[in-house]
Amino acid sequence: MSDPELVERMRAALPAMLADLETLVTCESPSASLAAVARSAEVVARVGTELLGVAPEYVVIDGRTHLRWRLGDGPTRVLVLGHHDTVWPIGSLATHPFSAVDGVLRGPGCFDMKAGLVMAFHAVAALPSTAGVTLLVTGDEELGSPSSRELIEAEARGCAAALVLEASADGGALKLERKGVSNYEVRIHGRAAHAGLEPERGVNASIEAAHQILAISRLGDADLGTSVTPTLLNSGTTRNTVPAAGSFFVDARVRDLVEQDRVDAAMQALTPVLDGASLEVLGGPNRPPLERKASEDLYLRAGEIAAELGISPLSGTSVGGASDGNFTAGIGTPTLDGLGAVGGGAHADHEHVLVAELAPRTALLAALMIDLLAASVPAGAALMDRS
Repeated sequence: MSDPELVERMRAALPAMLADLETLVTCESPSASLAAVARSAEVVARVGTELLGVAPEYVVIDGRTHLRWRLGDGPTRVLVLGHHDTVWPIGSLATHPFSAVDGVLRGPGCFDMKAGLVMAFHAVAALPSTAGVTLLVTGDEELGSPSSRELIEAEARGCAAALVLEASADGGALKLERKGVSNYEVRIHGRAAHAGLEPERGVNASIEAAHQILAISRLGDADLGTSVTPTLLNSGTTRNTVPAAGSFFVDARVRDLVEQDRVDAAMQALTPVLDGASLEVLGGPNRPPLERKASEDLYLRAGEIAAELGISPLSGTSVGGASDGNFTAGIGTPTLDGLGAVGGGAHADHEHVLVAELAPRTALLAALMIDLLAASVPAGAALMDRS
């Protein structure tokens, strides 16, 4: 199949893609509901099976349903990665119904990232041979992938590439760098006392929290792209009681592992300021950074393929948000992220997908997989040779 034929084939498939996307979007799948994620997995499995001609394996971990299609009998060369859980609670369709009007498709989770799943299914179905492809669809990405991380890393290990169908950045840009994420909870233990009669006998957890929050906020380094942000805060029980306990959460984002290690060491070394107070620091690094060196070769080749297909030139950018691509890059697998839908408004009322971009971007994904699967040299080396 020539390159123009591939693009035209995807354009011809657009009505089917829109129908599949409506099927996925209208099955609500908030990460917080195991039952909803399980129902969504059944729908995703049905759509995928119809296109790929083979049913997936159900991988249930801690009650959460993930789907895996291992295609062909040989080793996996290309991992295609997505998720079917969303941030939208049950009932969101009542206020954000599925629609496709004037070239703009809307609905909860359409951009992040059910359109990416539909693109993945249609792209894989268009391959002359699917041998060597594994398609993994997880059900807990929006929670930080607590149950699927080991599964993702195991599937990615040794692959020539991991292609992540998260939505694109602004203007359709691919995501060449993602910051690493560390999550912490700081728990503070003080001592209660009557706030009016004998406040001096208490150890005020709110004041201790204030000291710790100020210290933690100074761990960030804007020049290095490091942000360390105290977020949700809780302390105290009643208006007239010295707080005996409190807690707050911390979100840290870093560009490289050196900074992630520095912030983690500083968090673990926190000590109380007030006499009689004590601290517990829970958590740590959640996702390693996706550094540009993991994406560069794939991005260059994808740009060449876009030109060969006659579609719009590609662009790339760095983003602060993390994805499962952080995990694949973290174990050394070349990773290209943001290959999914073009649109905007992830997690927001204006979430949307640009319909006109679905076919060409799906053709790009299929052509990139064909190119990677054709490589016969060891994982990763083909990318440098062909860039």
